[in-house]
Parts: sequence; C-alpha cells; structure tokens
Amino acid sequence: MEKILIVDDSLLQATQIKAILDNEYDITIAQTAEEGLTRVSKEDYSLILLDVVMPGMDGFTLLKKLQEEIRTQSVPVILLTSLSDVANEEYGLILGAVDYITKPFNPVIVRARVNTHIKLYNYRRQVEYQSRTDQLTGIANRWQHDSYSITKWNEAARLQIPFSICIFDIDRFKTYNDTFGHLAGDKAIVAVAKKAASYLKRTTDFIARYGGEEFVAFFVGDSSVKAFKHAKKIRQAIEDLHIPHDPSVSKWVTVSIGGVTVIPQFESSYQTYLNIADTMLYDAKKYGRNRVIWVDEKMRQLKEY
Repeated sequence: MEKILIVDDSLLQATQIKAILDNEYDITIAQTAEEGLTRVSKEDYSLILLDVVMPGMDGFTLLKKLQEEIRTQSVPVILLTSLSDVANEEYGLILGAVDYITKPFNPVIVRARVNTHIKLYNYRRQVEYQSRTDQLTGIANRWQHDSYSITKWNEAARLQIPFSICIFDIDRFKTYNDTFGHLAGDKAIVAVAKKAASYLKRTTDFIARYGGEEFVAFFVGDSSVKAFKHAKKIRQAIEDLHIPHDPSVSKWVTVSIGGVTVIPQFESSYQTYLNIADTMLYDAKKYGRNRVIWVDEKMRQLKEY
C-alpha cells in the first residue's frame, strides 16, 4: 500500500483528509514541520500533503527543506491551504509543489489529485529505475555507477574514511561464449552478478555491470585488509557456483579481481583510483587468473596466490 504523509498542525483537518484516503493508502499524520522532517528521514513516502500555514516553521519553509534533500526532493508535495490568491499558489509551485488543494476539502477532488500524482510518481520512479539498471542482470548499470561513484567519493573525502574500488571480470569469457554459446554466456553473467551482489548488501556497498562480462564495485569504510579479504570471499563464492567452463582452459567459471583502498582527498580523482584497480585486474590476469590483487592505503600490493 502506498504511504502518504500529512503534515498539518490541525488534527481535525488532517483527520478529515485521512478519512477520505484511508481505504486506499497508508496514512501518517505529523502535526509540526519538525515532526514531518523526522518522519521523512526514517520512512519512504509516495506523496506528502503539506499545510501552508503552521506555527513555527511554515509549509513553504518545510517545502524548501524537502527540495534540498536528495532523499525527499523527488517526492511529490501537494500544498493544503485556504489561501486562494494567485501569488501564494505561484510561490508554492516555484518552490517545487506539484499541486494545491484548498480548504474546505472536497473528497472527490482530494482523491482525484492524490491518485493522479501518485500514479505520476510511480511512473517516474519506474522510468528512473530502468535508466540506471542493467537489463540483463538487474544490478546498476555503468551510467548509475558513473554518477553515484562521484557522490560517494566526495562523501568519503569529506568524512576522511577509506574507500575501496574493485574491478572484476569473468576469466576467458570469449572461450566460454565460443564453447557454450551467447545464451549460456548471458546466464553465466547473471549468475556471477547475483552471487557478487549477495556479498555487497550494506548501504555502503555498490556494484554495477561495467560492460560485457566486467563489473565494478566499491565499498566505504573498510580498511584495505578487510576489503581484500572480502574480495577474496566474493571470488571464491563465484568459483563455488561450479558453472562448468571449457575444460581446455578451466574446470569452472571464475573471476579475477583487482582493487585499491584509499582515503580520498578532494583534489584526488575517483577515476585515477579506478584506473589503479583496473591495473591490478590486469596483474591478476597476468599472474594466472582466479585471484585477487589489491593495493593498500600505502600503495603496497596485496596478492592472493
């Protein structure tokens, strides 16, 4: 059931709207702007109904704050007001509101506008999801990686915490495709992506398909030793899938992984360290494949033999 937050200092008015929508939606009421901010920081909503005139922080001020936060800036906000002048309506729309509902509330109008904006929100979310998701594997695509990695890199630089990047790909994948066919190759890519993603579920973890049989992942907050150990677990788990390979090159499908851990600086570049991870991947291939080679915070190489 879609969740709607009503922010209104009048419990009577909020209850009236709740009664209109209760059969179709999961409704939460907040009686102050501050309580509303707390609610949206902890829960996801498909729509916010926001009273304009409230003591302390008014609806316009809260709307500005919602628009400034990444978590809430895409959530549609309908303003509730008895103010019917054009200037206030225009100001609310400029701030980012999607619509107005004026008091006293007409149940038919309330339901119609709420239903419309929730449908639009869900459609937009679906389009955004498809644009940043790899259609074969269901994990993030390269476009999502390229945008999200910079955000997380700058966050780690601000907090001065370790940032680990790794690149891995399926060993001798061309031979696999030539032997078993491209349909089997796609299934192998999906299996590898699914297994690797199962080891990268923390909110500080990220994995994307970078292209073909190649993947990129990063995790925030781990030391190089911990990151190296975690990458070895991923490599072993993929080998343990026991996906048969061409016996002339390997018994099972395996991956090689190259990585680096660094405490980012604002003057440093994510791309620079992505390139270092790629070089470590090249070394892992050179030293025999199905292994992890990592660079620690002091640019020392850690090798899995």
